[in-house]
Amino acid sequence: MLRLGSFLRNPFSFLFAKTAKEERVAEYVIREHRNGRRVTDILQDHYVQNRLNPRQQGRLLEREDLIRAVSHDDLDQAREFLGGLNA
Repeated sequence: MLRLGSFLRNPFSFLFAKTAKEERVAEYVIREHRNGRRVTDILQDHYVQNRLNPRQQGRLLEREDLIRAVSHDDLDQAREFLGGLNA
């Protein structure tokens, strides 16, 4: 019943829910970036490609933890890269 109550309070909460898969990929991107890699290169890794589609990857770039861990220039380049894939 508690779940139904939380659903009724915010019926669209599922749209903003983070999946465990997205959590693991975010951790991977942050770790790889700390090792000196560009986000654009990391997004092309098979690990990321096999787990998240381009829309999910775009959502990944909006996460607060990732924004804090990655330079703004690198994020902008990654967003441009993903935008080119969707064009």
